[in-house]
Amino acid sequence: MNTGIKLFTILALICCFSLGNVQAAQTNQIKYPVVMVHGIFGFDDIWGIDYFYGIPQAMEEMGAQVFVASVSPANSTEVRGEQLRTFVQAVLAQTGAEKVNLIGHSHGGPTVRYVASVSPELIASATSIGGVNWGSKFADFMRGQVPRDSFSEWLIKQGLDTLAKVITGASGTEQRPQDSLAMTESLTTEGSLLFNSKYPEGMPSEYCGTRDSLAGNGVHYFSWSGSGVITNIFDPSDYALSLTSIVFDEPNDGLVSSCSANLGHVIGNNYKMNHLDQVNHSFGITSWSETNPVTLFRQHVTRLANLGL
Repeated sequence: MNTGIKLFTILALICCFSLGNVQAAQTNQIKYPVVMVHGIFGFDDIWGIDYFYGIPQAMEEMGAQVFVASVSPANSTEVRGEQLRTFVQAVLAQTGAEKVNLIGHSHGGPTVRYVASVSPELIASATSIGGVNWGSKFADFMRGQVPRDSFSEWLIKQGLDTLAKVITGASGTEQRPQDSLAMTESLTTEGSLLFNSKYPEGMPSEYCGTRDSLAGNGVHYFSWSGSGVITNIFDPSDYALSLTSIVFDEPNDGLVSSCSANLGHVIGNNYKMNHLDQVNHSFGITSWSETNPVTLFRQHVTRLANLGL
């Protein structure tokens, strides 16, 4: 075989191998749409500021259909969960898909768990990022500072409810009922344990535990979270979270302890990320020595695709 024929053969084999890889990549796309759910006082975007900064776009580049849910910035997990269930039904009607993959941050963690529990037939997977799954000691602290049924409780509630309405208005989404007191109760340890007794799917059998992703209701559960609050000296939110972290006596991200965030298959709970870093929130100002949070979401899209979800 002369040199020209050998070279042609080699090039042909390379082309076939490359095309085969492209076809494999194309068939290994994520199957179901992704619905993302914000935490307390969250939003889709306000004046160009995204809650999930750059993350939906990154997942869309990988072929995912991504929707950011509209739920009350401040209300109980069950109320937010019913709002999310309605949103999911609308996404299914729009896309023609049979199920969705839910991803919730902070209070969005138990919110997606609620929908996966009451309507598992609609949900392929539920992923919790820094989720309040075993309760938050910061919520415990805040609830303990205000006497129940007092004037100060009423006054604080009015102020926080108004803030939630302002956030909803600024984000251009539909006004929804707000109840910051019910929100706080949901996020306390007591409120979270009560919620877990009603909607146990995906929860590890013990605090700080992990489990297989597939639960008895047919839904796959995943989680990851962070530890540490000062992750980038140029991020002003780090300093606020360093104050809130004082109430914790265990590794935490400033608002949720690392172990409290565990749900289903725990991908990791000690990333050098504070509560806002986990969703790339402060314009992507995160630790230079840790995996970029956007990368974790990209990897998760691949993980779900490999599971046929």
